[in-house]
Amino acid sequence: MANHFEDFKVKMQGAGLSEAAIAAFKKNYDQLVAGVTGMVPEDEINSATGLPSLLDLPSVSPSEAKTLLSQTAVLKLNGGLGTSMGLEKAKSLLVVKDGKTFLDLIAEQVKHMRKSYGSDVIFTLMNSFSTSDDTKAFLREKHPDLMEEPFIELMQNMSPKVDAATNKPASYPPHPDMEWCPPGHGDIYPSLLGSGMLDSLIGKGIKYLFVSNSDNLGATLDLDLLSYFATSNKAFLMEVCERTAADKKGGHLCLRRSDGRLMLRESAMCPDADKKAFEDIAKHKYFNTNNLWVSLEHLKATLDASGGALGLPLIKNKKTVNPRDSKSEPVFQLETAMGSAIECFDSAGAIVVPRSRFAPVKTCSDLFVLRSDAYIIAEDATVAVAPALLAAGGGVPLVKLDDAHYKLVDQLEALAPDVPSLIAAKSVTVKGPVKFTKGVVLTGDVTLEAEGSSPALLAAGEYSGSVKVGSPAAVLA
Repeated sequence: MANHFEDFKVKMQGAGLSEAAIAAFKKNYDQLVAGVTGMVPEDEINSATGLPSLLDLPSVSPSEAKTLLSQTAVLKLNGGLGTSMGLEKAKSLLVVKDGKTFLDLIAEQVKHMRKSYGSDVIFTLMNSFSTSDDTKAFLREKHPDLMEEPFIELMQNMSPKVDAATNKPASYPPHPDMEWCPPGHGDIYPSLLGSGMLDSLIGKGIKYLFVSNSDNLGATLDLDLLSYFATSNKAFLMEVCERTAADKKGGHLCLRRSDGRLMLRESAMCPDADKKAFEDIAKHKYFNTNNLWVSLEHLKATLDASGGALGLPLIKNKKTVNPRDSKSEPVFQLETAMGSAIECFDSAGAIVVPRSRFAPVKTCSDLFVLRSDAYIIAEDATVAVAPALLAAGGGVPLVKLDDAHYKLVDQLEALAPDVPSLIAAKSVTVKGPVKFTKGVVLTGDVTLEAEGSSPALLAAGEYSGSVKVGSPAAVLA
């Protein structure tokens, strides 16, 4: 297939995109044209072993913490809309607990840390063209002090869609904005470079960047981790968790035999013949949390040495140019993932962290648990497992809500305006449209099933075992 990169370059320059953004797109486009499959067979990798653990790190002193924080920036990825949950604004603006949004809690965490250590750690949101306006309007209203800060917003670039038939720039005159798509969170690197923020941060003496997703409230700025990263002289550090049976279909960390570098292997990169090994959680033990620590000086040097763009593996998504019209022209959306940069540095590492640092809200079931009494908001604005749950020696209950009735946030809020007490629950399964009223307590393993297709009201009381909602005999207390 012919290479039409010059057409894309002209289009991107016309849209005002930076040379760094264009260089990053060229890396992706060249992989597309070359037919790079990205397959990583089992015989080309080794298991990642001998990783350090956060639980074994020494505690940092307050004086060291203050110094390190003055050299650190916190960046939250804030480009997603949460469309899978029915949201049309930035996902971080969703109310998650006690009337507070993700963004409220993140902002309050940063302010608390600044006050506690007397050090103004820099805070940045990486917004997209879909989330920037809503996010800034929210900050102006709720956190105007943050809106005045010079590094508050890093804008994600746009990527031109590729006509799947010709490899030329996609054209859609009825809605020219649909000719563009987000480039994935791997765009953080060209965005930092092309916007000038990377040089500005380095110029202010900032050495370390902690990056995480805005919907992962477990991803707090851990000072012991910061101290470890600062003294390790690593360019890049990835937080990983141990895989469980529930994680076996997802990607894993591994070691590339050809050069000894750490890398991520996703399911789409695994040949069918190696699927069994891919899913072997005893062999490939760790997955990426997307909590990353980056040395800005190392990043700058690596970008300079590679022509201004990291060689990240391509993620090729086949779509239609109009996502709402399946008959519109097929296109490729070229994306990258920021965690895959681990393979771009000689001095990259990984560290094992508790599962509590990986608590993303991806579904309404996750949100249901977070809004319950199984979690509290601590003084430092972090979300923590309720002390009563910890004291009882139990874990956070596993909740499975019926997707047909609770998939979208507005459905959840209509049926569960008052989330039940889950302190004494082990697992909760809801089948059908059960509507929760105030004062419901769930204990042990609970299955609630609505009788009929209309919302079935669950009255105040304590419930356990299998319950047909609408049957008065189900109420225990």
